Amino acid sequence: MHKHITWFKTCLLICLCACAVSIKAQTTDDAVATKNTQGEAADAAKQLTDRDPLVRQRGAEELARLAATDWLHLVEGYRLQEKNARVRVALDWALYRMGKDESLYMVVRALDSAHDAQAAGYLAQLETPQPLYPVLPHVNGNTQIKLLKILARIGDATTLEQIKPYIDSFDPLIAEAARQAEQDIKHRLANQPSDATTRPRQVHKGKPPML
Repeated sequence: MHKHITWFKTCLLICLCACAVSIKAQTTDDAVATKNTQGEAADAAKQLTDRDPLVRQRGAEELARLAATDWLHLVEGYRLQEKNARVRVALDWALYRMGKDESLYMVVRALDSAHDAQAAGYLAQLETPQPLYPVLPHVNGNTQIKLLKILARIGDATTLEQIKPYIDSFDPLIAEAARQAEQDIKHRLANQPSDATTRPRQVHKGKPPML
């Protein structure tokens, strides 16, 4: 009996040691990953001071990719003083990714500008189409068409109900964009595996814009 107890204690001790090593290794890996991310964000933030607007744009896009919330206030300051339109759009996208919901509306506004392709590229990266729903009724026809094209790419089953009113629009271009979006979304849904999981969603909730 004594031997069995000793053997059990030994096995338990080995298991506890193994768990401790595993937890320590995971903690170390997490710390390294966090440190690396912080370093990448710091490097990207430095690019915002560069004289070349393309470098500043890349810096803003990297901060957006990292969703570097620690740099929110700094980026807000750079956004106020930035004179280059392309960089401003990139900074707006970075601010939205950092959690400033209202900055999404500035990116949407850029769809009705010479930087529409840049803005559309950012909006197509949204994890879910839901942030675009409250914006859609408050923009002009040209922007609605471009939003419908983006929704055709990233929309899901919930999008179909949102775009339904636009299918009967008096503007033939809006109606066509809505019909195409509906067709593309239905085709994509029909071809999804039945056990497919949805993408992780990060929905920023904000008030409808005054556009």
